Amino acid sequence: MAVPRHTLLNAAYDHLRAAVLDGSLAPGSRVTVRPLTEQLGLSPTPIKAALAALEREGFLVSVPHRGYFVPEVGADDLLELYELREAVDGIAARRTAGAPHHRQIATRLRRLLVKQRKAIDADDLHAYGELDLAFHRLIWEGSGSRRLIPVAENLIAQVRLGNRLSSRAPGRLPVAVDEHEAILDAIRTGDPGAAERHIRRHVREAGRALRRYLSAQGAPEQP
Repeated sequence: MAVPRHTLLNAAYDHLRAAVLDGSLAPGSRVTVRPLTEQLGLSPTPIKAALAALEREGFLVSVPHRGYFVPEVGADDLLELYELREAVDGIAARRTAGAPHHRQIATRLRRLLVKQRKAIDADDLHAYGELDLAFHRLIWEGSGSRRLIPVAENLIAQVRLGNRLSSRAPGRLPVAVDEHEAILDAIRTGDPGAAERHIRRHVREAGRALRRYLSAQGAPEQP
């Protein structure tokens, strides 16, 4: 029986997206169809469709007459992504705090927050990063907006191309967890305005920490 075309497209898309995010396809590297057909055992059609989809979502860039490349995410790109995340996360937190199930979401956020503090105590930056993503993803899902979730996922995935540098800023993680605590409390008490205010401040501060980190590393600042 023939495999549905959309299933082949999804397989190619998932493989390529994961390879970009985990660094198997390094920033600046060229991505071409023929090697992928041999590697994945797929025809060129689903691979071309997957490449086009990833280009639309910002995970690849298309260069005329040269093909697709993995983008090199610079300081300006990352700061712009944080600005967009501030707006999206603000909407999500406001909707989640106003949802009927806001207390259940807060309970689950509390469990993640406990694990985040343990990760900080263990100086486990990778574990903290995954828990931070889970914290924000739970708020996106709690918003009940089907359209918001893919937008948020796309933004956070592009931020991950920059290796989540803001968490490397000295002293940032304990402050970030305190900001998470304030977001959680606003959701638990069902205060949409406070939830939006606290999460916007949290994302904004993460962007500022990123700016400080990049400046200390000698990267040019965004005007």
